[in-house]
Amino acid sequence: MAIIMAILLKGFIVEAYRIPTGSMQPTLMGDETTGVFDRILVDKLSYQFREPERFDIVVFRYPLDHSKNFVKRLVGLPGEHFRIHAGDLWRRDAVDEEWEILRRPRDVQESTWKELRTRTATPWTPLAAGWEAEPLRARGSGRARWGEPNAFVLDHYNDGYPESLRERIRSRFGRSAEYPVGDLRVAGQVTALPGCRSVSVELGEGRRRYSLRIPGPAAPEGSAPEILVDGREPDGELLVERAQSPNAYRLPAAPTAFAAQNLDDLLELFVDGALVCSLEIPEARDSSGTIHLAVDGEGADFEDLRVFRDIYYLATQTAEIFIPEGRYFMLGDNTQDSSDSREWTFARYEVTETLPDGAERTRVIRGGHRQGENPRRGFDPELLWFDDQWGEPHHFEIRSAEKLPPEREPFVTRDLILGRALATFWPIYPHRDLYRLRFVH
Repeated sequence: MAIIMAILLKGFIVEAYRIPTGSMQPTLMGDETTGVFDRILVDKLSYQFREPERFDIVVFRYPLDHSKNFVKRLVGLPGEHFRIHAGDLWRRDAVDEEWEILRRPRDVQESTWKELRTRTATPWTPLAAGWEAEPLRARGSGRARWGEPNAFVLDHYNDGYPESLRERIRSRFGRSAEYPVGDLRVAGQVTALPGCRSVSVELGEGRRRYSLRIPGPAAPEGSAPEILVDGREPDGELLVERAQSPNAYRLPAAPTAFAAQNLDDLLELFVDGALVCSLEIPEARDSSGTIHLAVDGEGADFEDLRVFRDIYYLATQTAEIFIPEGRYFMLGDNTQDSSDSREWTFARYEVTETLPDGAERTRVIRGGHRQGENPRRGFDPELLWFDDQWGEPHHFEIRSAEKLPPEREPFVTRDLILGRALATFWPIYPHRDLYRLRFVH
């Protein structure tokens, strides 16, 4: 009975997997340098009763080699046009429709934000007299800048990793800090002094400025949180917008949690975990991001300040594509180093073989192609080793094979999807302050 139950449990309900590579880092770790390989629990039961949903982390058989299991985030659904543009994900149903930006559910947002660190001694630089940098103390009206002077937020490869791993993480392909990022978040705790009129998070995106403002104790009665947008587009067009919370609110003279973010063309302001104001904005043509904190009035004290950026998705080979019915488009969270739907391509060889009876047979063998992995040379330089799409190895003389044009295969069919990742349960390394026990979204 125990054996039967174990087989049923693993085959149809839940199974544990080890993450071998870094394509989903830092959401799921698989890194040889640090020796951290997440173990995850995969729910195999849910997809027996429902279809996979967008932004699920799914385990599936690799379309180019069915003997291997991959784990990626499902981002594109059957029957839609999908594109990667300016670091974000977009969809539409027909070619004559406007593109719609894809916004992730709140739990997925929390999982994909990448916490940032600066190379400066203190992350915040006061720009007003009477302000202190570490911890940030504001005395009088003024502003403080996050990061290095005149520098934009870039997509550094090791953003978002746990502190104990960050310095040891390296990109295999050297892709880092290539693109400026405008999707940013600032979170922390503020204690407003009695004479403080407002506290603001100011996010820059190109020539735009987004001011997400919370009234202080000294603000007029009836004041409410608000978001102000002003700037000029590259074509000279002036952009001015404003949104205000319907509910009056003033910061108390006590510690209060706050967060402000620009994500997927949506500005949001949170106080004590509750959304108090939001504003949808047009797509920015320049994503060069900057961050400031501003105080008007007597001052405020800030604690536990943290800054995050969103994943900046790279388009690589696929910028825009139509997804046929019954197929799904997958991306890795580690967009700078992920074998996913953007690049999946069959290598093909037409091989002529001599049969035992002396007759010749010609057949086409196709399998996954990634530089240095498949195909490959062995000890005999005249032979080529090649794994086909079923994981079966082949070797043949190079002179007997003709290399055919590659064939794109960017999709995962429904029958290849095995289950949905639920949680990581290992490793747990107290001596490294590393605890990978958590649900994944």
